[in-house]
Amino acid sequence: MKRTILPALLLLLVVPAAVPRVQAADGRPLVAVLGAFPMEIAALHTEFGIDAPGSGFTHTTLGGVRFDRGDVDGHDVLVFQAGPSLVNAAFKLQLALDHFPVTQVLFGGIAGGIDPSRQVGDVVIPERWAYHSEAAYLNEDGHGDYVRPSYYAKADSEHFGMIFPQSVYGVREGDNPYAPIPFFPADPGMLEAARRAVPKLPAMMRSGHAVTTTVGGVGVSGTVLLDNAEYREWVFKVWQARCVDMESAALAQVCFANGKPLLVVRGLSDLAGGQKGKELTDMKALMEVLGVTAKVAHGVLDELPK
Repeated sequence: MKRTILPALLLLLVVPAAVPRVQAADGRPLVAVLGAFPMEIAALHTEFGIDAPGSGFTHTTLGGVRFDRGDVDGHDVLVFQAGPSLVNAAFKLQLALDHFPVTQVLFGGIAGGIDPSRQVGDVVIPERWAYHSEAAYLNEDGHGDYVRPSYYAKADSEHFGMIFPQSVYGVREGDNPYAPIPFFPADPGMLEAARRAVPKLPAMMRSGHAVTTTVGGVGVSGTVLLDNAEYREWVFKVWQARCVDMESAALAQVCFANGKPLLVVRGLSDLAGGQKGKELTDMKALMEVLGVTAKVAHGVLDELPK
């Protein structure tokens, strides 16, 4: 009897109680608006007036994550912090998708610039995302090459020393679970909304530099804070990447698995090592870029269906 009861008691202790799904109040789309770091969320809160008296936003906490829901220019939005890095971003977005009737996902935050034609302060909105640090770390073979596993004999991408990049497997119902996926896409409809938004944005300056916002190209993500000029050049050579961050590819993969539209807006707060020997960024520049990025995200939101 004791052997039967004890496992059941342990199961009750370790399995969290189910949290009821928060239903939509009406038939409007619900846009999840995310940032990763507290400063990114603060910039979005300021831009959307979430903390202003009488904003009408309601607050819900699930799994330690605060969700703010309310109206922004006629749009029903759910604003929350995804947290820095891939795992945090993935599980917090999935938490939101499990408990709220989210129809679209819009991320606004900062990133490192990879494309040498972009400057600090510019904003990029990539059309697809890849993992730059999903890789095999291989031994040297003693003859100027590396000992490559048989499955890696025909690698498509140039390696960086011992680092050999590889694609991830995206599991989705109906798909081949063993088919590697080199890129996870942004939503075409949301990309078109961004293209409509860009010409309507006000002229913005960042430390005397006129901010440019571009839609398209590739963004890459990984679990490293990139501040190395040689690695930066390699990432641009392999992926022609516009920017690098620590969350977006994971968000794109979660949306891919759940069939949810996604768009990521990234303001370039640094050059990911391209500044060569100088400090990665400074707080003044960072705060300016956060404000610019939040305004661009707001502009994109205005172009989405209500």
